[in-house]
Amino acid sequence: QVQLVESGGGLVQAGGSLRLSCAASGLTFSRYTMGWFRQAPGKEREFVAVYSWIGGRIYYADSVKGRFTISRDNAKNTVDLQINSLKPEDTAVYYCAASLKITTGDGSYAYWGQGTQVTVSS
Repeated sequence: QVQLVESGGGLVQAGGSLRLSCAASGLTFSRYTMGWFRQAPGKEREFVAVYSWIGGRIYYADSVKGRFTISRDNAKNTVDLQINSLKPEDTAVYYCAASLKITTGDGSYAYWGQGTQVTVSS
């Protein structure tokens, strides 16, 4: 049974930082592209960052480039998201997800975590 468990969310002031972590089990982690997505209240889920399973390809949404950094540790089966210079518009539930494809499209991600809330106060 595949499980993705996120942690690290919380309430932070604008300009602050958080580090989200996702621990995966039940899958061959090194063979999966890992992504972070987020969903704000009243909005559709959107791509944030993706780390491919091969080639070390990393993709970021334009809105987070220069502020967010995705990393993965295949030995520990974890993928992290370091988020700096937080803005109120970053407030959302953040999800990690796993896909056999190298893609930023959430429709291709077969496995999802339960999400972790990030709230940024102004």
